[in-house]
Amino acid sequence: MHTQGVLDSKQLAEYVAGVFREHMPFNQLLGLQISQFDGDGVEVRLPWHDGLMGNPIQKILHGGVTAAVLDTVGGLMAILHVVRDMPQLTLAQFQQQLARIGTIDMRVDYLRPGKGSEFIATANVIRKGSRVAVCRMELHNEQGEHIAFGTGTYMVG
Repeated sequence: MHTQGVLDSKQLAEYVAGVFREHMPFNQLLGLQISQFDGDGVEVRLPWHDGLMGNPIQKILHGGVTAAVLDTVGGLMAILHVVRDMPQLTLAQFQQQLARIGTIDMRVDYLRPGKGSEFIATANVIRKGSRVAVCRMELHNEQGEHIAFGTGTYMVG
C-alpha cells in the first residue's frame, strides 16, 4: 500500500484489518482472526485454546474474553462505517481520524456457557451519527449456538 497518496475505502479497510491483526498484541494473545471486513460486514473468529478458559471444571470461555471479542467486532464494524462515509484520505489523515475512535460504553448479555472449538463474532450498526455509532454484536460457537450478545457505543467523530 502506498502511504503518500490518497486511499480509497477498500484500502483504508485493508489498513484497519492489518492494524488489528498485526499491531494489537492483545488480539494476538487471544488468537483473534478477522475473517471478514468488507462492505458486507465484519466477522471475527476465535479458535479455542486453553488460555481462554474461564472455568477449568467446565472448560468454558472466560467472560472477559467474550466481552473482548464482542468489543473488537463492534469496534471494527463502527470503523467500517466510518471508512464508508469518508472522502478519500491520505494514510496520515486517516490515522488521525482512527486515533479518535474508541469504545464509550458496552453491555454484554451472556446467554449460555461458552463451549466450542471455535467462536464467531459478528456485528451490525444500529445507528450511526457524526460522532457516535451504536452496534449490536453476537457471539456463536461453530455449531451456531448463541453464546452472548452485546451492544456497544463507539466514538467515531
